[in-house]
Amino acid sequence: MISNREISKILYEIGEYLEIKGVMFKPRAYEKAGYSVENLEEEVAEIYKKNGLKAVEDIPGIGVSIALKVEELLKTGRLKYYEKLKKSFPVKIGELSAIEGMGPKMIFKLYKKLKIRSIKDLEKAAGAGKIAVIAGFGKKTEEKILKGIEFLRKSGGRFLLGVVLPQARSIENRLKELKHVNRVAIAGSLRRMQETIGDLDFLVTSKKPKEVMKFFVSMPEISHIYSQGQTKTMVRLKSGIDADLRVIPDISFGAASQYFTGDKRHNITIRALAERKGFKLNEYGLWRGEKLIAGETEEEIYKSLGMVTPSPEIRNDSGEIQVALQNKLPKLIGYGDVRGDLQVQTNWTDGENSIEEMAESAKSAGLEYIAITDHTKSLAMTGGADEKKLLKQMAEIDQLNSKFQALNSKFRILKGAEVNILKDGMLDIKDEVLAKLDVVGIAVHSHFNLSRAEQTKRIIKAMKNKNADILFHPTGRLIQKREPYDVDVEEIIKVAKETGTILEIDADPYRLDLKDEYIRKAVAAGVKLSINTDAHSKNSFHYLEFGIAQARRGWAGKNDIINTRPWPEMLKLLKTKQNIKNKIA
Repeated sequence: MISNREISKILYEIGEYLEIKGVMFKPRAYEKAGYSVENLEEEVAEIYKKNGLKAVEDIPGIGVSIALKVEELLKTGRLKYYEKLKKSFPVKIGELSAIEGMGPKMIFKLYKKLKIRSIKDLEKAAGAGKIAVIAGFGKKTEEKILKGIEFLRKSGGRFLLGVVLPQARSIENRLKELKHVNRVAIAGSLRRMQETIGDLDFLVTSKKPKEVMKFFVSMPEISHIYSQGQTKTMVRLKSGIDADLRVIPDISFGAASQYFTGDKRHNITIRALAERKGFKLNEYGLWRGEKLIAGETEEEIYKSLGMVTPSPEIRNDSGEIQVALQNKLPKLIGYGDVRGDLQVQTNWTDGENSIEEMAESAKSAGLEYIAITDHTKSLAMTGGADEKKLLKQMAEIDQLNSKFQALNSKFRILKGAEVNILKDGMLDIKDEVLAKLDVVGIAVHSHFNLSRAEQTKRIIKAMKNKNADILFHPTGRLIQKREPYDVDVEEIIKVAKETGTILEIDADPYRLDLKDEYIRKAVAAGVKLSINTDAHSKNSFHYLEFGIAQARRGWAGKNDIINTRPWPEMLKLLKTKQNIKNKIA
C-alpha cells in the first residue's frame, strides 16, 4: 500500500518538474494536491478502497486528471507520467529541493551550469567554490547551501510525527481486527508523541503469534523483512520507516508497554528505583525474586513502585519520576480540551479554502470557534491583506456569523490577522484597524539572519504593541527544513509575562513551535499559551492533536491554554491582556 507521504512526494516533484519546464498553472495545481494529500488524516489508499475514484476526486485540490494519476499509483505503485518527467530531467529533484532555499529554478540553473544532479554533487561543487562564481548566486548563497546540507544530514533518518501517525494507526487498527489478537498497543517514540519518530513499535497479545506475524509481513506497505520470528518481527515499510512487532503474553502487556515506550533515560531511572526497593523490572514484569508482583498494566507497576503513572509524553527523566513519587504530577491538558483555533488561513491569502468552508470543517472537527488570521500586506507572496482588504474581510465574517445565528448555530468566526513584524519591530497594519480585530497574531516572516540581540529586540518591540495578542510560531523553525532564528526565548517569555502576550504552540507538524522545553518554562513563569493549527486547508484541523501533545510534553494544563475556554471567556482574557499593554505603553 502506497502511503500519503509517498503520494504527496510524487505530486510535489511533478509540480517541480513542470515548473522547470516552464509549464503555466499546472505546477501550482500539483503543489496544492500534494499539500492536500500530505495533510489528510486518513490514508488515500483507505479512502480509495472504501469509495473508489470519486472519493479521491473529492479530496480538496485534486481534480479528475490528478485523481486518475493517484489511482494509477494506488493500483500499480508506479506512475508512468512521473517516470517520464524524471527521465527528461535526470536530477534528484526531491532530494535537492529538501534543502532550504533550493527551488526548481535554482536546481535547473545548477544542472545547466555544473551538471549537479544530487546532494553529493551539490556539496562537492559548493565545497570547491564553484557555485559562488555563478551569476546570481555568490558566496552567501553557497554558504547557505552548505549549511542547509549540514542541517538536512543532522535531521535525516527520522520522520515527522504528523506523517507517521496516520500510517501507524492504520496498521494498529488492522491488527486489532484480527480474531486471534487480544490487545494491541503502539509504543516507542510515537506513543510519547515526539516531534520526530525513528521507528515504529507495535505490541500485541495473542495465543497464535505465528498467525499474527504471517499477517504482519503480508501487509501491502511492507517493502523488506529483516527478520521474522514467533515473538518478534522486524520490517521496513515502503515509506522508509522501520517497524517492529512483538507478541507478548497478556500477563506482561503492561510491563512491555512501559519498557518499550521508554524513553531510555526514564527506564534507567525507573529500573534503578525498582532495585532500591528490592525489585527487578524488565519487559516481562516487576519481580521480587522469582515472584511476579505486577505486569499486566502499567498502572500496577508504577503503583507497586510507590508512584502515580506519568503520562507517556513526559517520560524523559526530566523530573517526572520525582514528582510522581510525591503524587504531585500536574493534570495535563486533554486531547479533547481545545475549543477553538486561533490561527486559520483562507483563500483570501495563501489558504486553500473559503472562510465558510474552513468554518464548516472546524465545526465538523468539534470546534466551537475559529479566528481567521490571513497574512498581511508586507508578505506580498501570499497576497497579504492591507487595511482595506482586512475591513472587507471583517464585513464578510459578520455576514457569516449572522448566517450561523439564523441557523441556530453557536459556532463563531472571530476576526483576526497574522500581522507581519517588520525588521524594525513595527507591525505592517495601522493600529486603528488592528483595534477592530478580535485576535491579532504577530509573526516573523523575514530577516531570519539578524543577530540574537537584534531579533529579540525586534520581537519584543512588536509584543509591546497594545493591539498584539499572540506571538505566532515564536522561533520560526521548520522541522527538518529550517533552523529556528536566533532569539532569546527566555527573554521573550519574560516579556510575555510583563505584557500579557500569549505565546503560540503552532500545531503544524513541520513547526510544533514552541518546543516542549520552552512550553515548560512558559508554564512555570505563568505565561498563557494558545494551541493553533496554522491551518491552510480544511483538512488540517486534526493538527490540534499534535499541538496538544506538544503542550503535554511541556507539562501544560488546561488552564495554561487560553483556547480551552469558550470564545467569550477567551476574548475577555485577551482584552485583559490588552489592558496590561495599555498600562505599559
